[in-house]
Amino acid sequence: MRRYLLNHQNPDGGFGLHIEGHSTMFGTALSYVTMRLLGMGPEVPELARAREWIHSRGGATHITSWGKFWLAVLGVYSWDGMNPLTPEMWLLPYKWWTGVGYLHPGRFWCHCRMVYLPMSYVYGHRAAAKDSPLTAAIRAELYPVPYSSIDWNAARNQIAKEDLYYPHPLVQDVLWWALYKAEALLSGSWLRAAAGREIMRHVHYEDENTRYVDIGPVNKVINMLCCWLEDPNGEALKKHIPRIYDYLWVAEDGMKMQGYNGSQLWDTSFAVQALIDAGLTDFSSSCLKKAHAYIEQSQVVQEAEPPLERYYRHISKGAWPFSSRDHGWPISDCSSEGLKAAVALALLDARKVGPGIPPERLYDAVTVILSYQNRDGGMATYENTRSFHSLEIINPAETFGDIIVDYSYVECTSACITALLAFSRQHPQHRPADIARALARAEAFIRRIQRPDGSWYGSWGVCFTYAAWFGAAALAALGHSAHDDPALARASAFTVSKQRLDGGWGESYLSCQDKVYSQLEGSASHVVNTAWAMMALMAAGWHEKDAAPLHRAARYLMSAQLPSGDWPQQTISGVFNRNCMITYANYRNIFPIWALGLYRRLVLGGARRLGAEARRPGEAAGWVCAVSDYYTA
Repeated sequence: MRRYLLNHQNPDGGFGLHIEGHSTMFGTALSYVTMRLLGMGPEVPELARAREWIHSRGGATHITSWGKFWLAVLGVYSWDGMNPLTPEMWLLPYKWWTGVGYLHPGRFWCHCRMVYLPMSYVYGHRAAAKDSPLTAAIRAELYPVPYSSIDWNAARNQIAKEDLYYPHPLVQDVLWWALYKAEALLSGSWLRAAAGREIMRHVHYEDENTRYVDIGPVNKVINMLCCWLEDPNGEALKKHIPRIYDYLWVAEDGMKMQGYNGSQLWDTSFAVQALIDAGLTDFSSSCLKKAHAYIEQSQVVQEAEPPLERYYRHISKGAWPFSSRDHGWPISDCSSEGLKAAVALALLDARKVGPGIPPERLYDAVTVILSYQNRDGGMATYENTRSFHSLEIINPAETFGDIIVDYSYVECTSACITALLAFSRQHPQHRPADIARALARAEAFIRRIQRPDGSWYGSWGVCFTYAAWFGAAALAALGHSAHDDPALARASAFTVSKQRLDGGWGESYLSCQDKVYSQLEGSASHVVNTAWAMMALMAAGWHEKDAAPLHRAARYLMSAQLPSGDWPQQTISGVFNRNCMITYANYRNIFPIWALGLYRRLVLGGARRLGAEARRPGEAAGWVCAVSDYYTA
């Protein structure tokens, strides 16, 4: 862990929110405290530089609210220096007609509410580590002034400028001030005790329904802390501890904690579609058979414990999660990609790839996918949009954007469209009218959110390139092409306009946070961005008009491939909540295989050579399949 942190210290001495980001107080102060807890002394040069960075920006009182929370838990920050995480919010009526029902946390996006749920319990208990020589030392090191002299009321709203992605509007400051004043009345009251009991009911429900994996690492460790506070010798805590290891990952740069318990189903579904679309089924049948088994085993076949509405849960039977069945949270695009992989595998020889998933289970998947459609025609992530977008005004997390409600996204909507169409081709008798209505509304949403320049904003990958693939794939699957559809023509023109001199595409994560297309620095392109752009253009049929951009892109991908068959791990290609990046290590192989396979089949119409030095794209994909098969084994 120490090696991982030290490997990612920035030249200025600070640490970023993610490994490619600029230094922030959130990243620097928490990394500093972590290394102190892991036995490093304050005299270590790296810690001295981090401490200098912290002091030069006013000290750790300028950390974001999530950082304030953890410092308070560790006993090196006062709970009086936090804007309230009022547990009593969970006692509000949920029904919309009560008015305040729209403010109930059960209407928040699931990741948001499942983090603030246990946070509010810990806040309500003012839980903090006992004083010790170590906590006293850290208190002295984190602040440029004596700890006893800090004005904690003023510290509530102190945020370093490097961290401030979503500034608090005035209405928030007024709200937190009122709740801060009310805290004296609520603390220790019967109402606080009732709120604590209600919160723990939800914590235990989440733990039990996810086999103590929980929706993500942030709420997992806080849920575990809640269980310890409730009963330090209880069974819940004992069940939590072994599942910490689901999140820990040792790599070349050290031990890290993943942002999820993996992306197994997501990666597997894409890999299956890539191999099949690339025409490599005979080459990779043993790999596909194992992948098929994992897809079958990962589908949620039993509904979460009832009553779902009591715990604000969406239906899950038939869905696919992002990672594993144990995790179990249903997601629209994961369910869709899982369904697409399942129906594609069902068309292959069962003796080679295993038996198909029974139709009744696929019908359950369709039911879940249809249930995700919002009033605007688009599909959200885990649940439908449950409240107004304007509720984002109370977003308390200065670091992240658009976290309060679950929005409709081009990626989720596109995945649902293509999955429903793929399913209907094999099962045309199942709910044809419902599917047709959903597709029409979803198509209208995709068209409506396209920007005038032809782009779509991508919320889960970097960024406009990622969204171009999904947007184009959806409209193309519905029977449109760049030849007769102005939306696809604009999308293709936008994509081609971003091609770089080396034939590839290279988009920076800055596109995600700034919402404006940003090129990677320097002249290098990115293999994943290039593959997405190629797939967007081929889906739109652009190659029938002008194949030159695709020829250049294919040459770039082949030239970037390593002698082992692997492609290099380049900059981050995933994102969540606008401002925090995710590394998808398998993307660098899955998408070039997919793009080159489609290119070979759709553009070349075979294995024609591109030039004297060029090898066939099919061969390039084949080499990587061998590597993929090795890792699967």
